Amino acid sequence: MNDVIAAARARGRSQLTEVEAKDLLRAAGVPVAETKLATTADEAATAADAIGYPVVIKIVSPEIVHKSDIGGVVLNVADADAARATFDQISSAVASAAPNAEIDGVAVQAMVPQGTEVIVGATTDPQFGSVMMFGLGGVFVEVMKDVAFRIVPLEKRDAHQLVREIKGFPLLEGARGTEPADLDALEALILKVSELVEANPEIAELDLNPIFAYPNGTIAVDAHIVLAAEEGV
Repeated sequence: MNDVIAAARARGRSQLTEVEAKDLLRAAGVPVAETKLATTADEAATAADAIGYPVVIKIVSPEIVHKSDIGGVVLNVADADAARATFDQISSAVASAAPNAEIDGVAVQAMVPQGTEVIVGATTDPQFGSVMMFGLGGVFVEVMKDVAFRIVPLEKRDAHQLVREIKGFPLLEGARGTEPADLDALEALILKVSELVEANPEIAELDLNPIFAYPNGTIAVDAHIVLAAEEGV
């Protein structure tokens, strides 16, 4: 069993924190925004200094999914003093909104440039096993529901077809003034996620949204991973 997954299991958790999910993805070769865990205000400043400004600071809790709704996300943190103040601000907001939530600290994340937003996900189908999904990301995935699916494991041709099956594919080619996405990098990311899911059957759900697709490369900004229930539990 993967060390990150094993550590979460040992704590009795079925959901990885964002930092854990990104550590797992990074080790698998999936490009993710640099993210560090901080448990104090000074650690948040040190992490932000190491990453470089500006940064995003987000609450890390296996029990809080919608972080923004309770004041758990602050963007464009510009310096060390602001990082310390933001740690205190988020801690206070979350303690008020979710006083019983288990808190691991905060995630200090690099602010990456905006790109074309896409989503890569995986879920477990009772009949087919692990199934991967690709589509336009951000708000588009909920509004447009423009997604395509493939059964894991994916071959190179599957990733190629998956990207091109969505109705929004012209946006990835550079339609309506958008910059064309690096389709080779996008397909490579999809294959890396497929390999990760195949190698770790404990992963019941995976959601990378958004992934920013650039003319040169891709990067996953947010990551959500849920583990399957352990047998006998």
